[in-house]
Amino acid sequence: MEKLTLDVQGMSCSHCVQAVTKALNEIGVRDVKVDLESGKVDVQYDPAKVTIDQMKEAIEDQGYDVL
Repeated sequence: MEKLTLDVQGMSCSHCVQAVTKALNEIGVRDVKVDLESGKVDVQYDPAKVTIDQMKEAIEDQGYDVL
């Protein structure tokens, strides 16, 4: 398992947390922790199952920007 922190812009409420968490879980990310104040999303994932680009795309598909 790998750990990664993504910088995500545009999140402001609990719905945002749920949307990002659900999108990442659906593509195989195991552990997602969203911090609204800092705009950080900490993930734990298996690089054999999901790529960083896939995670970024899943978040962007929800309407947020990944830096």
